[in-house]
Amino acid sequence: MWEYSDKVREHFFNPRNSGPLEEANGIGDVGSIQCGDALRLMLKVDPETEIIEDAHFQTFGCGSAIASSSALTEMVKGKTLDQALEISNQNIADFLDGLPPEKMHCSVMGREALQAAIANYRGEVWSDDHEEGALICKCFAIDAVMIEDVVKANDLHTVEEVTFYTKAGGGCASCHEGIEEILAKVKAARPGSGETSPPVACPATPEAPKPPSAKLTLVQKIKKIEEILESVRPMLQRDHGDVELADVQGKKIYVHLKGACSGCMMEAATLGGIQQKMIEALGELVQVLPSSHMPAEV
Repeated sequence: MWEYSDKVREHFFNPRNSGPLEEANGIGDVGSIQCGDALRLMLKVDPETEIIEDAHFQTFGCGSAIASSSALTEMVKGKTLDQALEISNQNIADFLDGLPPEKMHCSVMGREALQAAIANYRGEVWSDDHEEGALICKCFAIDAVMIEDVVKANDLHTVEEVTFYTKAGGGCASCHEGIEEILAKVKAARPGSGETSPPVACPATPEAPKPPSAKLTLVQKIKKIEEILESVRPMLQRDHGDVELADVQGKKIYVHLKGACSGCMMEAATLGGIQQKMIEALGELVQVLPSSHMPAEV
């Protein structure tokens, strides 16, 4: 179980500025639901002063993603665009009194959404510098340029740290060698490092996050999923909503949101909270998606 600061919990349970912003004139979209996290950041900018007057967000992800997005909207209000661009992912984490290392990728997503929204306001085509053909982690669609940028910006040294900040390497692990090569490249380019510097070693297997010792059967997995849903139902029912399991397809768990939860503006937050509980209980990365996203039967 990850430890969260009081500010993270506060911004998760009482997110600021959540939902559409009708007068937005700068919008940034990053991530994708297919990869587990997605964020839309909306800014209302004064054209004369370039001061951000208001900011809202919509996110699909875990509690840390919601908290990071909520914090970011508070941080940018009253700043000029150039001042806002100086905000780093570490600034977002610091605003929340820290994030668990495993959740630092949420602050990285916030920084990218801010860059994208400002570029959109300025009429620029925002590019995250992804290079076609340089995909390193296929599980989470993370490319070499993003990994290198995050390694440099946050002074990362191990594959495990890269996973915490980007999610790359957190799936099948086949990309660990590629991540090691990027770490070695960045290390060699750091001041005081020579070309003969040894490559950064992959963390020993025992140090990496471990799944449960015995892999759950499908029946056991479904039973565990239903137990988790039962634990959250009373909270949803108090608000005249409900949730039930629709289907399990590999790492994707589809649920029916019912009553007040169906179509609610906080639907993403609800799904994100359930998803986090699923990941912690099952010991593996899974996605919790609304039943409307289930693939059509052929």
